[in-house]
Amino acid sequence: MSVAEAIETLRGEPRFARNIVVWQRLPERPARYAAFPEGLAAPLIEALHDRGLASLYSHQVQAFEATRRGENVAIVTGTASGKTLAYNLPVLQSLLDDDTTRALYLFPTKALGQDQAHELGRWAQALRGALPAEVSDLGVRLYDGDTPQAERARVRGEVRLLLSNPDMLHTGILPHHTRWADYLSTLRYVILDELHTYSGVFGSHMANVLRRLRRICAFYGAQPQFLCASATIANPRELAETLLESPVTLIDEDGSPRAARHFAVYNPPLVDEALGLRRSYVLESQAIAAMLLRSQVQTVLFARTRRTVELLLGYLREQAQADGLDPHLVRGYRAGYLPEERRRIEAGLRSGEVRGVVATNALELGVDIGTLGAAVLVGYPGRIASLWQQAGRVGRREEQGLAVLVASPSPLDQFLTLNPRYLFDRSPEQARINPNNLAILANHLRCAAFELPLRADESFGTVPIAELLEALHAEGDLLRSAEGEYQASGEAYPAAEVGLRSSTNDRVLIQESGKRGPRLIGEVDRAAAPVWVHQGAVYMHEGRTYVVERLDWEQGVAEVRQANLDYYTEASESVQVEVLGVEDADEARGVRRAFGPLKVTAQAVAYRKVRRHTHETLGFGEIDLPPREFRTTGCWIWLAPPFVERLQADLAGRPDLLRASFGPNDYGPSWEPQRQAALERDGHRCTQCGASERPGRAHDVHHRTPFRAFGYLPGQNENHAQANALENLVTLCQACHHRLEAQHGTRTALGGLAYALHSLAPLFLMCDSRDLGMVVEMRAKETRGPMITFYDEVPEGIGLADALYAVIPELLANAADLIGGCGCSEGCPACVGPVAPASGPVKATALFLAQAMVRELGASGR
Repeated sequence: MSVAEAIETLRGEPRFARNIVVWQRLPERPARYAAFPEGLAAPLIEALHDRGLASLYSHQVQAFEATRRGENVAIVTGTASGKTLAYNLPVLQSLLDDDTTRALYLFPTKALGQDQAHELGRWAQALRGALPAEVSDLGVRLYDGDTPQAERARVRGEVRLLLSNPDMLHTGILPHHTRWADYLSTLRYVILDELHTYSGVFGSHMANVLRRLRRICAFYGAQPQFLCASATIANPRELAETLLESPVTLIDEDGSPRAARHFAVYNPPLVDEALGLRRSYVLESQAIAAMLLRSQVQTVLFARTRRTVELLLGYLREQAQADGLDPHLVRGYRAGYLPEERRRIEAGLRSGEVRGVVATNALELGVDIGTLGAAVLVGYPGRIASLWQQAGRVGRREEQGLAVLVASPSPLDQFLTLNPRYLFDRSPEQARINPNNLAILANHLRCAAFELPLRADESFGTVPIAELLEALHAEGDLLRSAEGEYQASGEAYPAAEVGLRSSTNDRVLIQESGKRGPRLIGEVDRAAAPVWVHQGAVYMHEGRTYVVERLDWEQGVAEVRQANLDYYTEASESVQVEVLGVEDADEARGVRRAFGPLKVTAQAVAYRKVRRHTHETLGFGEIDLPPREFRTTGCWIWLAPPFVERLQADLAGRPDLLRASFGPNDYGPSWEPQRQAALERDGHRCTQCGASERPGRAHDVHHRTPFRAFGYLPGQNENHAQANALENLVTLCQACHHRLEAQHGTRTALGGLAYALHSLAPLFLMCDSRDLGMVVEMRAKETRGPMITFYDEVPEGIGLADALYAVIPELLANAADLIGGCGCSEGCPACVGPVAPASGPVKATALFLAQAMVRELGASGR
């Protein structure tokens, strides 16, 4: 069955068709060609003719001409639009003009570098006769972590076009630049492919790596020109100029053709209309992919988390076997797989041997996996740029393709089902980086001082560094010479301990014990290890399940054994925030906001076992690992006491909301003695996971039947006594309490509003919701009142909280619209979060609170 036939079959399937929110046909686009540019060498023209090209796309010619004028260039066009040729042509032209030309190609992943090695190898064959007699080939050499030590000296001696990645530049080239002196002294071009990936922490690190590269090149007398290629984002020139700290020429008019593509938004069917509950979007994605695979359409599924990848892989393999297909025709692809494993999967996709792949965004980038027929996006990927990158994997050039976005129950996804035009009409997001993040900058100054001594009067890029150098000297990280130069204090190079994709390079290795000794099967960041590989955790890899038998925290090793299990595990973290200062605040009204530095303490304390398919809870366990603490930036919203009093007064005219509370809960006069009695009865231990109380933090006491269900009204009845009866109280640690509230939907109005705010924040911050942490407190230590705190999950912050501070009024207004526009009756995962029976009017009170806060802020005209 052709892809077009499969699309029509799927569209005609009643079960599928009735849940389609929108079906958009993206029309084909004709090519815009331009003649070969003046100055393009005859051997290059001949090689292009041999490839069947009689002309170039318009953007390719523009890129060639701008590069030849000596400008830094950013090429921003669609998937499969020929960006690679656009930056290769001027490099090859320069190499033909001057065989001393050197170029450095940087790709965010090793897989992309290997693809480019193949492409440049084709050019080397085509240009063999055009090279000077003393030049045997183009000198295309790969240099990454997989390059054997024995071959590295030969690479340095032969290379002209070096293919590498940021990590290898950071740890393998710059610290050893004296070995690369000949190459660096004639370095003319640096190519940055997939520019849009250099955002957030990774981009902030990359900007500093490029500062170090330019500094060393200048030492050897070189001043390279930068050629960048990017998927469509809102601020490509700004991103490129922030990374390079130099002017950049933007080329963003795409001249390539595009075949027709179909894009559908699918909302899983409701299973409980009143509660707004829908069928699992993961299972619906599996069903859609299974239909496509049965139709012999090569299909990719993009999931947002490793766990979802492994769950879907297991489901699809089971379904393939039931359909009489080879289950190993479906593979997984994500970070944590070993390099050789990923290479086999990529080759299988190109050859057609692999018919389906379940991937994280690791496969979103331009790895050559051939032309796929369909993509199933398992939930909104968090960014419009990512959505179109994933959808761009199908229907390249000649053949139609289908992309289906399967909406999750999150408010953001449901907002998109109500407003699907947002996907087609809104411009893509901005990429945000902060090269001057103090922790990141300090780490790279340590690296730079090892490479070449630093002086107090020099700048690192555009940043004055005198004070920071002196601080690093005071800490013992740098030595200061009599001449005032700063250099590294040890012989080991600091770059080895600085990771580019996280705030630390510390990893935990995952190894399986066996008769032949331990076998490495994956790795995880140390910061994430307490959640993913704690003792008792179920770790999934390539569809197989493993139980973590032991986590050696000191050695950084998780020991696992393979097990055939029908459940997975979810860990819970207890998070506390401490305000360290205020950089800006608006305290003129009843709804107040501020931002500044925070200290975050997060500790994984418990986990639950969840049955596959049904997702029922099977049991709980305790996690005993040290907390992680970090300093970051935060933004907090709180309600002033007079505003809370007005809210409570306004409730007098709303009998339907009389059980709501917007401040610390009033559980009546019997609460405190009964709470102490429950703690003593339970031995001050959590009744769910058995955890004992930690110093300075008493356990919580939870009402089995929600307190609001008893209808207590202060001064009007004595219903608190029944609500606070000992048999209705249970002792829980903070993590189990939060998990139980999420599981059973017990939420305050403030918690419901916070849920909506956090879910919609990515629309305003252009970030992933996982980049932003949140804590809700009914009585915060700093403000003595109800407070919602948002914070950057990255130590020292990358500017998200600062940006959020500026858009809080608009964010609140949109949250009010989302809650008010949701079709559920009491609250659901699409607005204020899951709500259980007898939880009170959570949705109505959250809407009441949101609208009151919008009115309060609206008084200022903001």
